[in-house]
Amino acid sequence: MCLKFPQTHQTKIQHPNQKGNQAQRSPAGQLEISPDSNANQEALDAWIAEPKRLTLSDTLHPERVSDLFITIPSRDGSRKPFREPRTGQRLAPGFEIAFFHFRTQESQLRPDGTDGEFCPPSPFSRRMWASGKMTWDNRNPLLIGEKATATWTVDSVQKKGFDMGKPMLFVNKRIDFTMVGKSSPSLVEERVHVYLPDAQGQNRTPREVKDLPTASDFSFTYVPSLTTLFRFSAMMWNAHHIHLDKDYSKRLVHGPLTSLMLLETVADHAPASIVHTFEYRARNPLIVGRANTIYGKYKGEKSIQLWCVDEDGVVGMTGLVGLA
Repeated sequence: MCLKFPQTHQTKIQHPNQKGNQAQRSPAGQLEISPDSNANQEALDAWIAEPKRLTLSDTLHPERVSDLFITIPSRDGSRKPFREPRTGQRLAPGFEIAFFHFRTQESQLRPDGTDGEFCPPSPFSRRMWASGKMTWDNRNPLLIGEKATATWTVDSVQKKGFDMGKPMLFVNKRIDFTMVGKSSPSLVEERVHVYLPDAQGQNRTPREVKDLPTASDFSFTYVPSLTTLFRFSAMMWNAHHIHLDKDYSKRLVHGPLTSLMLLETVADHAPASIVHTFEYRARNPLIVGRANTIYGKYKGEKSIQLWCVDEDGVVGMTGLVGLA
C-alpha cells in the first residue's frame, strides 16, 4: 500500500493475505511455491484476476531534468559542453524515468527495498527489469516545465517454469504519459518485470546472445560508478538494495539506466534524429565499475540495432530504435 500524496489520484491495490507463505526446496531440489501451495495458487490467481490501475501526476521540472543530465555521462559536460534544459523543450526520450514515482513509506517497502505496487503476493519477492517498449507521438510531445500524468495498468501476467520447479511471473505493465489538457498520450510505455521467489538461486553463467552484427556504425563507452548508481537511484526514488547495498555480492547497474544509455548513444551520434519507437531486452546483469560499450548499427534509414557489452564481453542489453 502506498501513501496518498498531493497531485496524485491513486487506486489502491489490495493484495491477498501473504502471511506465512514462504518458498521452500523439495527433497529433489526443485523449488516449491510454498508448503500450502494450493492456498498460494489461489492467492496468486486472485491477484492476477484483480484489475490494477494507478494514476500519478507530476510537473516536468527543468531542475530535475538537469539533475539527470549531470548524472549520465552523455550529458554531464565531460564530452560536450553542458546544456541546461529549458522550459518548453521536448523531454528527451527516456527522461520520463526521472518523474512519476511511487511515494512509498520505508516501512511499506519490500525487504529488498522495492515498492509493492503492482507486485505479486509472496513468495514472489525478487524483481528484475526484463524488457520494454516505448512509442512516442512526436506531434504531441512531453514538454519540460509542464504538468503531465502517468496512468499505470497491468496488461498481462504470464506464468513460466511452474511445472519445472522454477516458477517465474512476467508482469507486463503499461504506462500512458499524457500532458495535462491533452486527450491522448504523448508516450505509451510497456515495462516487463519478472518476479522470482526469494529462495530461487541465480544463474551465474552469462547467457550467450546470438545474431548480433559483427561490426557497428558507432559506439559509446562509459563506466557506471557507485556515484552514478546512487544518483540514478535517487532520481528514480529507487531503494532497491541490489544497486546500493555493499553486502550484496555485486551491485548491479539499473536496467533502466542501461536502456536510457542506449537511447542516449543514438542521441549522441545523431542529435537531429527523432525517435518514434524503442524496444529493449535485458540479457545479462551488468556490474558496477566495469566499462560498458554500447554499439549501434543502422538497419536501413529508419532503424538502428543497439547492444551493450561490458569489458568482459558479456552482452547486458539489446535494443532496437525506430526513427520517425
